[in-house]
Amino acid sequence: MDSSDSTAPGIARQDLIEGLGKGLRLIEAFDDDHPRLTPSKAAELTGLTRSAARRFLLSLVHYGYAGSDGKNFWLMPRVLRLGQSYLEAARLPRLVQPFIQRVSMQSGETVNFSVLDGHEIVYVARSNAPRFISIGYQVGVRVPAHVVTPGMVIPATWGDERLDAWIAEHDFSSFTAHTVTDPARYRETVLAARALDYWSTEQQLDLGLRGIAVVVKDRKGECVGAIGMTVNMQGQTQQQMVDALLPSLRDAARALRTIL
Repeated sequence: MDSSDSTAPGIARQDLIEGLGKGLRLIEAFDDDHPRLTPSKAAELTGLTRSAARRFLLSLVHYGYAGSDGKNFWLMPRVLRLGQSYLEAARLPRLVQPFIQRVSMQSGETVNFSVLDGHEIVYVARSNAPRFISIGYQVGVRVPAHVVTPGMVIPATWGDERLDAWIAEHDFSSFTAHTVTDPARYRETVLAARALDYWSTEQQLDLGLRGIAVVVKDRKGECVGAIGMTVNMQGQTQQQMVDALLPSLRDAARALRTIL
């Protein structure tokens, strides 16, 4: 569902600035498949009229958020300020940072904290491993939820009705031969994660890599995100990885719950 089709709880539609929502939706239309857009293509992707899409694109150029050669439009680095504002202003990543840093020092692995945004996992905090080469996702990276462990454990905290509705809207794209692309199998995985209170995967997004994650809850028991790691498969079995890494992840999640 497009977020523009409904309002957030407690907000009346007459209080919204529709133009702002349309402009943000247009920014989000730029992606790896569409790094450059014409007004016609932007209109097609966003549901705007061509003339409206052109005006929004020209406005982005005027304010420094886009560039243009007169025909095509592309985003400029200034757009990164929008995400950076969240990282600098949000309380949650700052609170999580020392806890994932401790886990990283204990385990020798890179540790991430991530949240679910729609149908994507977004990595909002990271502590690098104390080694020259570290594995994991940089802050700000977005990946489809079904291919990483946070995308299994976060939905595991939902009720069945919400989970089924989310699955029905999700695009189960394949990235490797091991990617779970069957909605029914993904649902079984989430239910298994719910029972275990953690989950680990292998080669869902990248060959040769494993992932493990646990949810982080606040004092009210509400899920606020997940702590996880991505590690190389060489040198240990999946169960050995779980035995080695799960205790410190759970300790961090328990400690965070007392302050969130």
